[in-house]
Parts: sequence; structure tokens; C-alpha cells
Amino acid sequence: MQTSQENTGNAGGNALERRIDLSLPLAAIDQDVLQRLKRLARTVKMAGFRPGKVPFKMVAQQYGHEARSEAIGAAIEKMFGDKVREQNLRVVGYPRFEQKPGEAGVEPSQLEFSAVFEVYPEVVLGDISGSEIERPALSVTDAEIDKTIEVLRQQRVSYGAAGRPAASGDRVVIDFVGRRDGEAFAGGEGKDFAIVLGGGKMLADFEAALTGMATGEEKTFDLTFPADYQAQDLAGQTVSFEVKLKSVEAPQLPALDAEFAKSLGVEDGDLARMRDEVRANLEREVKKRLKERVKNQVMEALLAVNPITVPKALIEAESRQMAEAALRDLEARGMSAKNVPVEPSWFTAQATRRTTLGIILAELVKDRGLAAKPEQTRAVIDDFAETYEDPAEVVRWYYSQPERLAEAEGLVMENNVVDWVLANAKVKETAVSFDELMGNAK
Repeated sequence: MQTSQENTGNAGGNALERRIDLSLPLAAIDQDVLQRLKRLARTVKMAGFRPGKVPFKMVAQQYGHEARSEAIGAAIEKMFGDKVREQNLRVVGYPRFEQKPGEAGVEPSQLEFSAVFEVYPEVVLGDISGSEIERPALSVTDAEIDKTIEVLRQQRVSYGAAGRPAASGDRVVIDFVGRRDGEAFAGGEGKDFAIVLGGGKMLADFEAALTGMATGEEKTFDLTFPADYQAQDLAGQTVSFEVKLKSVEAPQLPALDAEFAKSLGVEDGDLARMRDEVRANLEREVKKRLKERVKNQVMEALLAVNPITVPKALIEAESRQMAEAALRDLEARGMSAKNVPVEPSWFTAQATRRTTLGIILAELVKDRGLAAKPEQTRAVIDDFAETYEDPAEVVRWYYSQPERLAEAEGLVMENNVVDWVLANAKVKETAVSFDELMGNAK
């Protein structure tokens, strides 16, 4: 048996690709084939013969090719495994075996193969001390509580007859027909179509034309679609709309009373208790969003100071998993995966980032001792369980599902990494507005 190993990476190729040449003596392969056929002959069944009494020549004729393939496969696998252990190589994925052609007219004494594979990159952790991290800060005050309660009221809005012309915030019901060059166009017609003016469901110019109309009024107006309109055949085109306004309803917010508090789950309708619960939920959400912002900055900083090459095999595997997850999500939404092709290549960029971070974090956790401790994992699970009616049942569920427990441990590990980076990088605390953090800034 002979082997040799080379780095096939180059400036324009895969720097992590390796090739091991394997040479298998035919005599050893032939001997293994013979032993396999002898073992098989003891139990093989053929018509006209009792088990174990089939002539060896017939066994070899029937099963020789299969036995030879198995013998060669086993020899290659063992030789490759020995070489990997000898060289202390961290192989990614499965190797690709290529048989080399023999010399013409020469009876070979060896079978020549090449194993082509990727290895994990050598990670030398970069210096994070020069990286700058902005840590946003926001304290929840009564103003944020009031604003959140107002949002909750808006979510429970009802509508009643306005008895006046339509204004912003009103819900109107219309019939309409759009015409281009005098002909109705696809998607430009609707009956009993409800719109909340100012809600952004329709183009702003369309909603503006409805403002001030009264119930029963009809109107014709021109409208020019934006140049970047999603329907390309209408982009930049001017069309004419005929509209009949059938009803105008004004928004009616629920009163801030006991009934409203009950609708939020406060059984006794106590408004003070309602505010306390809104505050607790809001503080939890604010804390979560602040942590997420910091975490994203930390991950970007780690990527910046740890440029590494990622094995293609890992990226491809991650891309496939992300595509499969997307398909499952579509199916959960009631869409048939057969009608919605999802290509793993769509997720290559995300998979590359996720895989790169995974390698960097694993090295950092090992090098700095940032693995999750049992008490940290339990604290994360307890915190999550608090949002449920029966926290103890949630805790039991986590500890009875190894994959769920692993998720919690992974979260703790990420938290430990974030804390370590914040302790070693340049951190600047900056105030952030409530609207900006919650995505309400305009």
C-alpha cells in the first residue's frame, strides 16, 4: 500500500481542497475477494442446490463482481482513514474517489486512486480590541407605555357610518375600473373593494383622489403609475380610473376602560394592572431588540477581524438545509412546494455568512472557554418559560427534547461570545429612540 498527499488549492481555486493518491496492491484485493466469496459460499442459495452446497465456481461467477467492488471500497476507505488520521486532517464532507487509468498494454499490479476532499480552515483568531461596537440604550417610560397602548387600541379599531365626505383614516368601499387607451386592463377592476385611506394599500395618488368624495359620488381621474411599479406593463403609464364610492366609515377606537383591559387578558379589567403587564411585555421586547442589535454588530466585527476561507461542502450543505426549511415554511402556509421551486443557490450568501460565523464562534468558544454552563442554560430556559401560562411544563419540555436543549445551549454560547467581545472591544453607548427601535420611525 502506498499513499501521497498534496494541497490542490491555488490562487484561483479552492484553497481548502486536498488530494491523496492511493495505491492498492491487486494481490491483496484478490485475496480479500476470495475470502468474501468463501464466506458467501457457506450460506448462498441457488436453485437446485442446498444452502452452502453451491459450487464455488458458480458463486464466483454470480457474485464475483459485487465482492470485488466491496473489497476495493473497503480497502480504499481503510487506506484513506489511516492517512487522514496519520496526517491529522479535519475532513469536511465526503471525499470524491477517482480511479486513475492504467498504462496501455501493461498488466497492472496496483489499482491507483485519488481521493479529493476539503479540510477545515486553520483559524487564527484576530484582534478584536480595535473594533468599535455601539451599544444602544433605551429606558421604557410612561410615554412608551402610552404609545404602546395607543397602538393596541388602533389594532382593535372598528368602523361606523361617517355621515360626511371621506377623510384620511376612513374606510371606504368602492367600485372601480381602470382603462388604458380606453380598454380595461388586467387587475384594474374591483367591486365592493374596501380601503382605509392613508393605509398605503393603494397608490398614494389613488387614495388622494378618493379623499373628499361622498357616499354615492362617482368620479373619473387620471393616474400615472411609478416608473418602478411592480407590474412592468403599467410602469410609467398613465391610465384613467372610473370610481363609485359606496360608503364612508369613520374609525372608532375602543374606550380605555375595563372592557379594553379584559380584551388584553386582564381578567378583572384593572387598568393599573393592564399598564403593568404592558410595561413588562414592552421591557422584555425592548431588551430583546437591544440585545439583537448588539449581537449583529458583534458578529460583523468578528467577521471583519477573522477573514477565513469556508469549505464549499459546508456552504452547499447549509444552502440545502435553508432551502428545505423554506419549502417547509411554504407548505405550512398552505402552498404546494411542487408549484414553488426553491433553489439552494438562492441561499448561498446567507449560508456562507452563517457557516463562516459558525467556524469562527466554535474556535472562539474553544479558545476562550465560552461554552454554555448548565446554570446559564437553565436561566435562559426559565426566562423564556416565563412568557407561558405553565412555565414548569415548558422547562420540562426543553429538558425532554435534546435538540431543544441544544438550541438553548447554543443561545447561551452566543451570549457568552457577545459578552466577551463587549469586554474586549471599544464599546460606545448611544441612545436610541423608541420608534426607531420598534421600527415605527418615519
